Amino acid sequence: MRFTPEANEALARAGFSRRTFLKGAGVLLVGFSAAAVGERTGLAQGPFGTQDRRVARQLDSWLAIGADGRVTAYTGKCELGQGMFTVQTQLVAEELSVALHRVHLIQCDTALTPDQGTTSGSQSTPTNFNHRNLAQAAATAREALVGMAARKLGVPASGLALEDGVIHAKETPAKRVTYAQLVGGRKFELEVSDTAKRRPASEWTVLGKPIGRIGLPEIATGQFEYVHNVHVPGMLHGQVVRPPTVGAALAGVDEHSVSGLPGFVKLVVRKNFVGVVCEKPWQAIQAARALKATWTPGPPLPPQAQLYERLRSQQPSRDTLVVDSGDVDRTLAQAATVLKATYLYPYQMHGSMGTSCAVADVSHGKATVWSPTQSAYPTRSGVAMLLGMAVDDVHVIFKQGAGCYGLNGADTVSYDAALLSQAVGRPVRIQLTRKDEMVWENFGYAYVLDQRVGVDAGGTIVAWDCETWSPTRGNRPGYGRPGNVITGFLAGFEPEPFDARAATPPTRFRNGANAAPSYVAGCAGGTCDGAGTVRSERVLAHQVASPFFTGPLRSPSRLQNTFAHESMMDEVAAHLKADPVAFRLKHLSDPRLADVVKAAARRAGWDARPSPRPGNPRTGVVHGRGIACVAYEGDNGYSALVAEVEVDQDTGRITVTRFVAGQDCGPISNPDGMRNQIEGGALQGMSRVLGEAVTWDEEKVTSLDWRSYHSLPVGIRVPVFESELLNRTDVPATGAGETVITIAAAAIGNAVFDATGARLREAPFTPERVRAALAAR
Repeated sequence: MRFTPEANEALARAGFSRRTFLKGAGVLLVGFSAAAVGERTGLAQGPFGTQDRRVARQLDSWLAIGADGRVTAYTGKCELGQGMFTVQTQLVAEELSVALHRVHLIQCDTALTPDQGTTSGSQSTPTNFNHRNLAQAAATAREALVGMAARKLGVPASGLALEDGVIHAKETPAKRVTYAQLVGGRKFELEVSDTAKRRPASEWTVLGKPIGRIGLPEIATGQFEYVHNVHVPGMLHGQVVRPPTVGAALAGVDEHSVSGLPGFVKLVVRKNFVGVVCEKPWQAIQAARALKATWTPGPPLPPQAQLYERLRSQQPSRDTLVVDSGDVDRTLAQAATVLKATYLYPYQMHGSMGTSCAVADVSHGKATVWSPTQSAYPTRSGVAMLLGMAVDDVHVIFKQGAGCYGLNGADTVSYDAALLSQAVGRPVRIQLTRKDEMVWENFGYAYVLDQRVGVDAGGTIVAWDCETWSPTRGNRPGYGRPGNVITGFLAGFEPEPFDARAATPPTRFRNGANAAPSYVAGCAGGTCDGAGTVRSERVLAHQVASPFFTGPLRSPSRLQNTFAHESMMDEVAAHLKADPVAFRLKHLSDPRLADVVKAAARRAGWDARPSPRPGNPRTGVVHGRGIACVAYEGDNGYSALVAEVEVDQDTGRITVTRFVAGQDCGPISNPDGMRNQIEGGALQGMSRVLGEAVTWDEEKVTSLDWRSYHSLPVGIRVPVFESELLNRTDVPATGAGETVITIAAAAIGNAVFDATGARLREAPFTPERVRAALAAR
């Protein structure tokens, strides 16, 4: 095994030399494979077989205590800007009763850390806090250390206390022993215990505290090493030459057009993948611009104005009947009132502030990739497939890059670097241009959503019918499959196809991607596990082919579905002249979701009345408030959001003035971090609904920079934020990163309706669309 400086440093910190590690005496396990270990361990199933379950069960796979008493912990969940590095460090410090600064966390390195799949879906907290992973490993270590101390000191375990890496007798504190004296520099040689008791929240001294973000001072002072700052001896620099239009194929390339340029090293061509390698970054940029390549045009793109009609008219590649009570048509026919509406949502992009970057060193039959990927092990598998190498000969080291929360250019640039490095046999660094980042990333899904809601004579919803159409390219989000991102596709790998299948009723309710509204009962297989009271329910989702690469963008599909569900809920309440909060509570059966709605409304000083607000003029600036809520599917939390807006009815411009959130994610590991997630999610959701949309002409994507892709500009008026955090310590921890962003669009749209009486059913809410909706009131 070839060790990087990071690996050698980690071994030294844990109290091991490289020599003893290779002899098998070290705590770190070389045998982490691309595969996974399975169910309830949080280690994802990979394409190259299954890792020996004993590896993940070994305590030494997760923790080491060095000769100096410092703790080294290993995690497969990466810091992407969401604060997970800090809270995982807090978790280990808490369970082992040591000071925070004595814990060193190593993340997402395929030579050092467990395979925990992809850091996505807000699953890092439930994975490492609830399941048999990092938290349980730390609890196991603590109990093991107490047992060792009891034997060494001749004191029963119940008579011992722990304090900052020291175990002492309660009655005779002078009788003590340190962690380092017990196990420093040696293995535990234990399996992670399912029965090891976690420290109760009532005793927390590190967890649950608003500890500042680890690494933030280094970021603020320019000392933090992002992937962009990685330099390897002998490193060259590359650039890619993407096709000029979507679907174009390479017809020819003239190497003589660049071979005489300063610093030129090599032209790399693999099917439709084209790249150049030079001595310096600017030389590579110049060579990419100067390269003469000819391309065969691809088929014309569908007109953007016809996007939503085409989604409906295409033959679906997959139909999913998420839930079906079997009586929706009959119940709707018997309803006193049936309301219908259609909601539209565009393709959107991650639009990372910094472009993606990676460094690869492929030589002597081995590959090392420094990557900002959210999925170290799946990316290792993808690189191995791309390069035709054995997976165990590929080493992926996560280095933080630009924030994305999904599949921006991080994976594709890692593949770019690997291909270029393999071609020259030396390390290659590549940083994408702004255009290549934005035009060729995996876009968030566009959607058409039809809603039909039946109401009885007493004003109660009795049936909810939802049918959606969404374009996708590739079966999985892209992680670990080269053909699901542009580099692998150009190099000859096909996107993973969907297995077409007919729509069939599920055997149990599965609110995948929050396709079903929060107000349905979710009854299937004899049980009801939805959050609502509506028992006549049907959700049919069609997936159709996309001309663009698609993939997860923060709250993938959940945001789009919830925008339609929560807007429709408001439409029904307005039709019945019911208060939006009271009407939601009437149709909720889950007390945790009801509690966050009440908390947000109470904190916001909610004015209980129907919408729209009476007495607002039809010109000038008006004000309104709206609410939305969600029980985010999977191991995620409950959230409600109140938005207050100003609408200039003359210009159509919307200004969000205040957000108030209520959130329940179980026990709160770091309230400051949770507020950061709430505020960041609300801002990103606001940006997406007020301005963001991918644009294209008949050949190519035209939203290729900040002038043509309209995210929130610098210098905007930032809303006031308030958060009501419901800290429940008697339930498992859930994810928080994708809850509030999911409901921001609907909360803003509902607030605009309250202010103006105009319903916005198509995102983004541009001034032109607002003025059109106002004119149609």
